[in-house]
Amino acid sequence: MTRPKDFSVDKSDDQTRPSQSPSCRNLVGRPGRSRPVLLSLAWLLALLGVGAFSGPACAAKKPLPNILLIVMDDIGIDQWQLFGYGGTTPAAMPNIAAIANAGIKFHNLWAMPACSNGRAALFTGRYPFRTHVYTAIGNNDLANFMVNPNEVTVPQLLKQRGYKSALFGKFHLGIQSNDPYGYGMVRALGWDYFFGWLDATGDPSSIDSTAGGVSPAGTWSCGFVRDASHGGADTGACYAGDNTCTVMTKSGTEAPGRICRDAGGIFDPNQPCSNPVPSYIDFATLSGHYVSPLVINNEDGSIEQVPSTDIRARTYRGTVPIDAAIDWINQQPKDQPWMVSLAVATAHTPVMQPPIQLLPSGEPDTSNLDCSSTIDQRVLTNQMEEALDSEVGRLLIATGLASRGQNNQLLYNPRATNTVIVMVTDNGSLGSVVKLPFDGSRSKSTVYQTGVWCPGIVAGPQVKRPGRQVNAMVNIADLYQLFGELAGIDVHKSVRWTVDAQPVLPYLTNPAQPSIRKTNYTEIGTNLHANGEINGPCQYNTTTCTQIAPSKSVCEDNNGIWWGPGATDPSTAGIPADGLKLCCEVAVWQADHTQTILTDIYPLEAFAIRNPRYKLVVNSYEAYDATANSCAATTSTEFYQINEQVPVPKLDTANSDLLANGATLNRQQQKNYNDLTAQLTKLLASQPACPGDINLDGIVNYLDVADWDLYQSLSLGNSSWADVNLDGLTDSADLAIILQNFGSCPAGQGAQALAARLRPLPAAPR
Repeated sequence: MTRPKDFSVDKSDDQTRPSQSPSCRNLVGRPGRSRPVLLSLAWLLALLGVGAFSGPACAAKKPLPNILLIVMDDIGIDQWQLFGYGGTTPAAMPNIAAIANAGIKFHNLWAMPACSNGRAALFTGRYPFRTHVYTAIGNNDLANFMVNPNEVTVPQLLKQRGYKSALFGKFHLGIQSNDPYGYGMVRALGWDYFFGWLDATGDPSSIDSTAGGVSPAGTWSCGFVRDASHGGADTGACYAGDNTCTVMTKSGTEAPGRICRDAGGIFDPNQPCSNPVPSYIDFATLSGHYVSPLVINNEDGSIEQVPSTDIRARTYRGTVPIDAAIDWINQQPKDQPWMVSLAVATAHTPVMQPPIQLLPSGEPDTSNLDCSSTIDQRVLTNQMEEALDSEVGRLLIATGLASRGQNNQLLYNPRATNTVIVMVTDNGSLGSVVKLPFDGSRSKSTVYQTGVWCPGIVAGPQVKRPGRQVNAMVNIADLYQLFGELAGIDVHKSVRWTVDAQPVLPYLTNPAQPSIRKTNYTEIGTNLHANGEINGPCQYNTTTCTQIAPSKSVCEDNNGIWWGPGATDPSTAGIPADGLKLCCEVAVWQADHTQTILTDIYPLEAFAIRNPRYKLVVNSYEAYDATANSCAATTSTEFYQINEQVPVPKLDTANSDLLANGATLNRQQQKNYNDLTAQLTKLLASQPACPGDINLDGIVNYLDVADWDLYQSLSLGNSSWADVNLDGLTDSADLAIILQNFGSCPAGQGAQALAARLRPLPAAPR
């Protein structure tokens, strides 16, 4: 699909209102839209063509704080000794511990269960049922299930106060295959600058087991040639992307193939350097955390797709965004407030060895571990977390936010800076690497505690009595309000539609602040492909199946067996050419072919709400009916008592469901169950269905027709947020729906929206 290569989008639009006095307000308009237009809308589009003025209209009384947001990937609270857990083999995290000790730890923070819906909640302050980003976005998902550019994202919000913003690393709020803005989608959501990866699946690609074309597929599980004692070589030619070559020979414990790979090269075992470069040397194939599709959205609106021969595209993902962030931060004028979103994919699958220089001294060499082994993945995950810690320390030192002491410890004093550091994770840990006593079977991709309970850290000059722990409930969406609070913006007044974020700044400034949230919420659902299709089934172990993985490669990178289109595992031999559609269909197939039958099918939708002591979980899925050997639409309700005790918290494990086996609740439990059920129903019904409301303002009018025109043009008639009927096309059928629904959205349609997504909740048990 061909899209405009060069454009600039500023979404500080008419939907945001600065919280300053009238004399200090910014002049805010909608972005320029130069394109063919409907004749009847010429007057409207002329108005829409006014560009936004994003600078502050008057000087602030005190400098606005800079904001450094570090978004981590797949690191649940189970991983870190810093929060009282970490199992028997916690990773060493001294730099992040220094940040936490200089700030505060949020010990009771809920994220969302998957990468994209966690990030969407963070950057919009809104729950998934409002943004329609229900799970990790894949390349077949419609644009309707990616973040709509009409959302007031954090960078758009902060533009009201003159902030410049940059995002480094992982994006995963959209996928270029169906996003009308293509490789410019990050800038379209408000960031002034982007330096990172726009992978086809949103996450790191599969590991290139040919190690750059030098061996048959499947040879090298970690993407590099091991040493001679493990079937590889101790000497060979190391080719760089610029066609230079160096002969490498093993001199220590580390395999030269790994040293070459870590430097961005391809190691040709037991071969001399050759000119020209041998034709089998492959610099094009992506490989996990080491060869990545680097994209740059420049501040002038231009877009760069960095070739895979460029050293920046061949540098470890835990390092290259740090390099870019350091350069960008150090270039900012002292009087320019900025926000950096550093989104590191470190610890996300596929799990690989990080560069050895990022690990603590004396760390055992892991060059010969197997990246496809779940046992070895636990060791490598620890090392990836330790590498993350090392690079976070380097970032702070290189930008002047910290220094090193005599014993190389990080010396960080937030009061010596005007920068607030926020660290959070998008979702819980992957099941295979979960640390005890947490539950690996109820981890990432589920709404259970192990899947959504994540570490949160905030440090900055605003923190009173640093080093403390906040036990109050906090949601990842609340950080949206924190960013507004730091900039002096009332987000609930500034944003015209519902914002779910609640205050966080009071916890920083008042050590005695009682809990603000009365309940916490999380959910996961199903992003749709054209005409209602969804992700294929992915089986883990012999008993579990989910439909979260957006592709065969992602499924297999997470140690799964893919049953969807293109399935190749021997156990799937004979299934239909286009694969099976549902996990329950896998169970039916297994029963018909005398295979071990799945016993644990993950829900297609799941919701969880809690108060300080109790938690309600609602799962909707297509279950396997063994009696009829068929699929059966099912909704289950579970109820738990939970806490955050250290070192053994009370979790929502399978054997702790208070409703199991028809159990009767006591009076206190019954009251909490009834309250949480009512609050969940009310919350999910609070988002009115409004067909044709493309710009999210709750009214269907000519503004939505203008958006249809814009997105129809940008997408060339394919997927966009104006594809109202979800058929993968933006066409006259969608325009007709918009025109048919002109007017305010009818009151009470929230209940209809709920009914369309969630089967009726079971009545309260008695």
